[in-house]
Amino acid sequence: MNIAIPFGSPLYVMLKPIGSHCNLACRYCYYLEKSHLYPEKDQQTLSEELLETFIRKYLEAQTMPQVLFTWHGGEPLLRPLSFYRKALALQQKYARGRQIDNCLQTNGTLLTDEWCEFLHENHFLVGISIDGPQAFHDAYRNSSFEKVMRGIRLLQKHGVEWNAMATVNHLNADHPKEFYRFFKEIGCQYLQFTPVVERIALRPDGLTLASAQQQDPIGISVADFSVTPEQWGRFLCGVYDEWVKEDIGQVFVQLFDATLANWVGESPGICSMSPTCGRAAAMESNGDIYCCDHFVFPEYRLGNIRQQSLTEMLYGERQQQFGRDKSASLPRQCRECLFLFACHGECPKNRFLRDSYGEPGLNYLCKGYKQFFAHVAADMDFMKAELDAGRSPANLMYL
Repeated sequence: MNIAIPFGSPLYVMLKPIGSHCNLACRYCYYLEKSHLYPEKDQQTLSEELLETFIRKYLEAQTMPQVLFTWHGGEPLLRPLSFYRKALALQQKYARGRQIDNCLQTNGTLLTDEWCEFLHENHFLVGISIDGPQAFHDAYRNSSFEKVMRGIRLLQKHGVEWNAMATVNHLNADHPKEFYRFFKEIGCQYLQFTPVVERIALRPDGLTLASAQQQDPIGISVADFSVTPEQWGRFLCGVYDEWVKEDIGQVFVQLFDATLANWVGESPGICSMSPTCGRAAAMESNGDIYCCDHFVFPEYRLGNIRQQSLTEMLYGERQQQFGRDKSASLPRQCRECLFLFACHGECPKNRFLRDSYGEPGLNYLCKGYKQFFAHVAADMDFMKAELDAGRSPANLMYL
C-alpha cells in the first residue's frame, strides 16, 4: 500500500496505559463507559510488550525531530512509576536522535513527592483536571478537591510544569468570574477549559453516550450536566472580560490564544478550532486505534497497532477523509457565517443540530460561540493590528 506522508506534519496518538480505569468516577466522564468495549480484563491494561510495540511504531511514523508522548486515561497514575521508567528507557532505545517530550493528564489525587520528583527530573508537562472552586469541583468529581489541591501544591513544591484543564458544565458555567479568579489565585498560568456536551442514547454495544454519527434526535437527549449554548457564550465572555483587564501575556488561556491565532491567519494549535482534524488519534490499552479521543466508538476504529502500522492507519484514506469531513460537512449556515474563520465549526462531536436551512451538522454550541466572537471582535482586530506592526497585543490593556 502506498501512503503519502506529509513531511513536516506532526502525528499524535494519545495513549491510555490503564484504559478507562480511574480512582474517581466523575459523573460527566465519557471515558468510564468505554470499558464496555473491552470486557476482557487482559485488554484493559497496557502490557509492557504492547508498550514497546507502540513506542517503536510511534517513533517510526514521525517525520519531525520533536516527538510528543501523551499519557492519558482513565487515571494514568494507577500504573506504577516502574511502568513509566520502562517507557522512558524504550523511548531512548528507539529515539534515533529525536527530541522526546512527555505530557501526562491526571486528576492529581495520587501525586506524591516521589511522583513529583520523577516528573520534574524527566521534564514532564502535567495537566491537572480541576473544575474551579471547591463547590463546583466537588459537585461532579466525588469531593476530591482537597486531594487535587494537595497534588497541585506538590507539583509546585518540586517545580513541575503544569497546567489546568477544566470542564465547563451546567453548574460552573454560570460563574465565570469566580471560576477565572480561582485559577489565578492558585498560580495557574496555563488554563484550558472544555465544554461538557454529551448526549444520552441507547446503543447495541452497551455504550450510553451518542456518537457523532447518531444524528437522529429520536431517543437521544442532551445530558443534564451539559453546558447550554447560552451558558457557554456568557461564560466565555465573562472569563474574557476578567482576563483582558491585566493578564494578556501573563495568563495563557488556550481558547483565547486560538481565537487570536485564527484572527491573524495562523494555526490555532488546537484541532477543535482548526479547519480540518484527524491528526490526533487515540490508542486503547489493547492496541486499538481510533480516529480521535472523542470518537472511541466501534464505527471509528481504524485498526490495531499489532497488525498495522500507525502510518497505514493515520495517513490512510479513511483517517484523511475523517479529517476532511470537518470542513466538507459544514451546513449552509456555517458556510455563510461571518465568524467561520474563527471556529471552523468547532469539534465535529458537537455538530448534531440542524441549521436554519434544515441542513444537518450545526454545532450545538454555535449560539454561544457567535456571542463570544462578536464580544471580542474589536479587541481581536486591535491585537491583530499590534502584531502586524511588530508590537505586543498586550497593549490592549492600556486602552
